[in-house]
Amino acid sequence: MGRRKSKRKPPPKRKALEALDTQFTCPFCNHERSCDVDIDKDRSVGRVHCRVCLEDYQCHVNYLMEEIDVYNEWIDACEAAN
Repeated sequence: MGRRKSKRKPPPKRKALEALDTQFTCPFCNHERSCDVDIDKDRSVGRVHCRVCLEDYQCHVNYLMEEIDVYNEWIDACEAAN
């Protein structure tokens, strides 16, 4: 006698995670991918600087923050100043 086939479903496939951007559009000169974000977690400082117009911004970061969070804080600070 043969064994019956199992009716178990295969495990669901995992979706590939996309890496977050580290280069962004500058709100001052509107150049695409000209702003770089550096995070120094030892000093708890995040820095955004534009290679074209040389604008920069620094903020306090915690261990959960990523590059996109530092860039969004810069955008929020620009909107608050205007």
